[in-house]
Amino acid sequence: MNDILQSVVQNRTQWQTGLPWLTLLLLALPLILAAWKLRIYPSLYWLILVGISLVASVITIFAPGVLFLTVAVDLFLLLAATIDFVWLYLSSNRGIEVSRSIPRTCSLGVPVTSELTVENRTGLFLRGSVRDDLPDYFESMPPEHALRLPPLGRMTAQRKLKPARRGAFTLENVYFKFASPLRLWTRYLTLEVRNPLNVYPDMKQLSDYAVLARTNRLSLIGVRKTRRVGTDNEFERLRDYTRDDNYRHIDWRSTARRRKLTVRQFQNDQSQRVIFLLDCGRMMVNQRAGYSLLDHALNATLMMAYVALSQGDAVGMLCFSDTIHSYIPPRGGRSQMNRLIQAGFDQFPRLVESRYDQAFLYLSTHCKRRSLVVLETSVIDEVNAAAIVDYLANINGQHLPLGVLLRDREMFDAADSPDGGEFEMYRAAAAADILLWRDQLLKDLVHRGVLVVDAFPEELTAPLVNQYLEVKAKHLL
Repeated sequence: MNDILQSVVQNRTQWQTGLPWLTLLLLALPLILAAWKLRIYPSLYWLILVGISLVASVITIFAPGVLFLTVAVDLFLLLAATIDFVWLYLSSNRGIEVSRSIPRTCSLGVPVTSELTVENRTGLFLRGSVRDDLPDYFESMPPEHALRLPPLGRMTAQRKLKPARRGAFTLENVYFKFASPLRLWTRYLTLEVRNPLNVYPDMKQLSDYAVLARTNRLSLIGVRKTRRVGTDNEFERLRDYTRDDNYRHIDWRSTARRRKLTVRQFQNDQSQRVIFLLDCGRMMVNQRAGYSLLDHALNATLMMAYVALSQGDAVGMLCFSDTIHSYIPPRGGRSQMNRLIQAGFDQFPRLVESRYDQAFLYLSTHCKRRSLVVLETSVIDEVNAAAIVDYLANINGQHLPLGVLLRDREMFDAADSPDGGEFEMYRAAAAADILLWRDQLLKDLVHRGVLVVDAFPEELTAPLVNQYLEVKAKHLL
């Protein structure tokens, strides 16, 4: 009889000892289901409490007297966690509306403001954080925002987006991270909010040029005032006298009437054509100052196109690598600037060999009238350099060729710094040899009647515009 009673007591003790472990199992199953279906995960506080409960369950093995206290604590934690879980689910399941306000276009490297509006249409308090979508090649300041919304509350958060690459992007989602009232649970929620964003080359330089041109201060951005050869017969406007003006152009009647020195400004030849050939091949892949060589070339192209259009000329552009990517026929007018931007903003350098033969054949087929042909590229090896010289020289006569060759600053720095060990000396000697070959290439282009602009990528805009103004001043077209 004693043996039977002892066996019953032992079985009951074993069942009571395993009760806390069953409680932990009951706690774990909802966690797995919540994480899988609802993306609700236990927080660090909840894991700490579960760890304390686990330690208490282990203690009951050696001290069965604290069994009922441990079970009571586990049940209390289970009840509190359940209420906290339900509160979080109900408050973040429905009634959250979010909208984004952002321009459809922005410029490369220029921060743009993005506003995110979150509305809480539930009757419960919301706390946590919100993070807007961040496309590749973008920087966000700040990366996320704290979220504290009372019932029927509304908040607006601002951030600065800085694009580091041109192209067409889409902001797709808004990401929320909600915390439960007792901080035992965390829920991650994703809401779809789609906004297209096109990143164009830096357009700020165009507005700067327009302002400086109206105030006759273009020298501040490196644009020289070129003296015209001969005279232009077409009167354009009267304006205030500046130091660089020819005194022969002073209009004395207007000066007497306005009591201020006034000069006559004449128009340059208009209705001429400028066509840009933009190399998008492997030689434009290198980076400089955070942007590719193609980015720098495109910025300078748009600047010169803006100047040419303001002078009354027609501007076109051809983008190519191993094939023809886009072609904009030469046209004048303000709308042409938008066509050039749309054609070039999503062009990227490709790791392929550029086909100059296709580009110049396409040009000869689609452009019969004499034009200023501007080829923008970089020279690395002798094969491509020989092709550039041949094709630019062959169109001389029918067109006015202008070769824009981008410098490699690292090459120039290496040649200018021969000091150091044996490796640095060999490196400087190799760089100097390449630069001598490059200098001979430029002389060959000039000897064959090709205009040349040789500049570092980040300093290309001013020399290119100056060369165009010189062409206009000397009536080379």
